Formats: sequence, structure tokens, C-alpha cells
Amino acid sequence: MALSVRCNVKSVFRFIHKINSHRRLFKAGTATGTTSLPKTLVFSGIQPTGVPHLGNYLGALENWVALQDKYSTVMYSIVDLHSITQPQDPQMLRENILDMAASLLACGIDPTRSILFQQSQVSEHAELSWILGCLTSMPRLRHLPQWKMKSKQKNEGSVGLYTYPVLQAADILLYKSTHVPVGEDQIQHLELAQDLARIFNNQYGEFFPEPRALLSGTRKVKSLRDPSSKMSKSDPQRLATVFLTDSPDDIVFKIRRAVTDFTSEVTYEPESRPGVSNLVSMHAAVSGQSVEEVVRLAEGMDTGQYKNVVSEAIVQKLQPIRLEIQRLRADRGHVESLLAKGAEQARSLAAPAMTEVRKLTGFC
Repeated sequence: MALSVRCNVKSVFRFIHKINSHRRLFKAGTATGTTSLPKTLVFSGIQPTGVPHLGNYLGALENWVALQDKYSTVMYSIVDLHSITQPQDPQMLRENILDMAASLLACGIDPTRSILFQQSQVSEHAELSWILGCLTSMPRLRHLPQWKMKSKQKNEGSVGLYTYPVLQAADILLYKSTHVPVGEDQIQHLELAQDLARIFNNQYGEFFPEPRALLSGTRKVKSLRDPSSKMSKSDPQRLATVFLTDSPDDIVFKIRRAVTDFTSEVTYEPESRPGVSNLVSMHAAVSGQSVEEVVRLAEGMDTGQYKNVVSEAIVQKLQPIRLEIQRLRADRGHVESLLAKGAEQARSLAAPAMTEVRKLTGFC
């Protein structure tokens, strides 16, 4: 698989033509009082928490890559404004932003087929968030999962954490997004964006489309040490999580130490055998096979032997990505340049949209 972010000349000109077309549509819309955008626009964001893990890749990023072929306009944002709802070391945050960008590029996010940018570099996100926040009630936000979960962990939460879903809605609505790839745990936040689109339209006139959820067959990868919980970067157990930058030896060791049970046969029974079933699910995902095919291939193996097969499949899948991340990390200037270009492209869409929002709300 060719994972290099370098693109051919035709792809570059095709993408430039697409962006220039969007600019012309906005310019014409500003003159006539209406803003035109592509009929379908996909938007999604990811926090800069450093290098993603296998669960992030199989559960979301692999689908992000596929969406580039299905939709004409796709935007992916590294949502660094969201990340500071929790304390951040500034230097570490800068490194995490670049690591996330390198990881997305290495996974197959192609700047000639999508717009990849850093959220904080497009100030219109924060401006629209304030306007939408003034249309939102406190009880509406209090019942959303982000606040209930994280404020409970901290016993209290910041204003930023409380209004996090409003900024998330602004991220989506700013570009008049029509589709948003989400997991089931984010449906309530997307419903807030839909509600705010309706409230704004009712108060100021029809402007924002109501974005639709793109629910794919999201693969939930479980912790290797506790298959009752999701794989997580914050897991204190080092052997619980496979990262995209793990070496082949690291992957083999982690899979070998994965929790299973005392039955040697390989079966897929998530309720009664969650550990083995997690391995089967990962194997099927990275190999492109069905669960049934994977189980059939494992006939006659015990779980120890099967772990070797799973390790080999994961190494084969992640090795090209790992090497590309290493290459991009060593070329920091190239990654920064791509993010700068992405921010410029995003601003070319966001600025005219906010001009119209300001007019509708009476600011100008």
C-alpha cells in the first residue's frame, strides 16, 4: 500500500480546482446574500492526544480514509481547542498536534482529497461557538455524556468542559456539513448540533442544514488486559494498548500477554469469552476477513498458537503506517506546511459563512 503523502501533479491540480470552485461559490453567494456549498460535505474532528492506537485506527480512521473516495468534499480537523478542557503542557500539546497530523497522513488521509487542518488556526470556530452558546440552555448541556462523565471524574468541571458540545456543534455547522461520521457514544452530541441548526434557522432564517450521522460498522477494540473495557491511551497498563508506532516485537509481546481464558479452542463468543473474541475481532479487522472466516482458519489451533497468527496480521497491517509516521516525524516542516495549507483552505470556506452569520444575527 502506498502511504506516502506526496501526490501526483494531476491530483494537486484537481484539488486546487475544487477549492477554487468553493471560493467562487462563496464569493457569488456573498454578493447575492446566499452562500452555496457542495451538496454533501463530510466533517469530523479528532483531539491531538498523540499517536493513535489500534482501536482508533480500526474504529474511526480507516473509515475516514474510505470516505475520501465516497464524498466530494471531506474535512478533518485536529481539534486542539477541545483538548484544553483538560490541563495541557504547551510543549507536549504542540508535539501531540504534529504527531496526530503525521499519524493521520500515514494512515491515508490525503491532502489532495480532503482538507486536513488545525482547529485553532480557524478563529471562526470559536466565534460561531459563542453565538450557538447563546442559543443553548444550561439544562440541555447538563445531560450530555461529556459533562456527566468527565465532571464526575473530577468532581467538578471547567466552563470549557461544560460548553464542549457547543464548540463541537460549531465545528460541524460552520461548514454547513451534511454528514458526520460518529460512533454511537457521540450521537447525543450530534443531536445537539441538529437542534442548534433548527433553533438558529427558526430565529434568523434558513441557513444551516441539519447534519446527518454516518454510522459505520464501527469496530470496538477492547483492552488486551481487560476485555470488558475499550482500548485506551490512558490505560495505566502498558500492555493493554497497541499503538500505531509499536515495533513488531512490541506487538508480538503485547498480544502474547493478552488476557484470554483456560479454554484452548478459538471461538467467537463475546459474552462468555471476551478475551479470545477480542483477538478474533482484531484479526478479522486487520486482515479484511469476516469473523467466521477467521474462526474457520483457526481450527485446530490453541489460543497460544492463534496469538502468533494475530500478531503477524497486526504487524503486517501496521508496519507501513509505523514507518511512514517515523518518516513524517523526521520531516516536521513538511507536516507543518500541510497543516498551514489546510487551515488556509478551511478559512476560505469558514470566513464567508461567518460573514453571513454575522449579517443574519444583526452584527453587520
